[in-house]
Amino acid sequence: MLLAINANNTNVKFGVIDGDRIVGEWRQHTSAMRTADEHAVWLMQLMAIEKIDPEQITDAIIASVVPQATFNLRRLCQRYFGTEPLILGEPNVRYGIQIKGQGAGADRICNTVGASVLFPRTPLIVVDFGTATTFDVVDEEGSYCGGVIAPGINLSIEALVNATALLPRIVVERPTHVIGTNTVDCMHSGVFWGYVGLIEGIVSRIRSEFARPMKVISTGGLAPVFDGATNVIEQIVPDITVRGLIEIFRRSKG
Repeated sequence: MLLAINANNTNVKFGVIDGDRIVGEWRQHTSAMRTADEHAVWLMQLMAIEKIDPEQITDAIIASVVPQATFNLRRLCQRYFGTEPLILGEPNVRYGIQIKGQGAGADRICNTVGASVLFPRTPLIVVDFGTATTFDVVDEEGSYCGGVIAPGINLSIEALVNATALLPRIVVERPTHVIGTNTVDCMHSGVFWGYVGLIEGIVSRIRSEFARPMKVISTGGLAPVFDGATNVIEQIVPDITVRGLIEIFRRSKG
């Protein structure tokens, strides 16, 4: 079985894959200070709950946009699973796609590979609602063509709360009305519908510049919040990143 680890700025996501099946998935708050031993205690207990035998883990792959956390994740794989992990960005990793431009993070490459496998020969926009809200453009050949990085929803809320004396911290949710009648309702409307406007505006401009039809899919922890709020997002694909990791592992080992 394969242990797939995706370390983002907010969460580290762990997945155990048996063939093509994802048999276990868990999230942990990202901390560069967390040791390999701490990772192991937490992960082993969750695997035991799902009746997954750690001895069955034969391989591992890591995608990380938090370099400070990568060392201890590598040590986790080495010490507790007896395997040397593939780490995206190192010379022995084969993506099997063309990456146009520079600076694409490991998570965005995974999204591109996952999208090209799940939707072959289809130009795509992948909207990822993470710490940042990213828009990745994938052409019909499965190549990464670039995209857009916007502030994440929770980052925007934090900035709003920290810069004002009286505005409270809120949880992102769809408001019942656009016109709020109290402070919290006004904030919910501004954050939610503001991001809907951002999504629709950026997708429209990407499609215009790309100049051919594109399918729009979304992923990330907050993707379900916007389900049905806009018709530009055609499908939510929650496991697209781990699907990309699985395919990158296969291409690198094949």
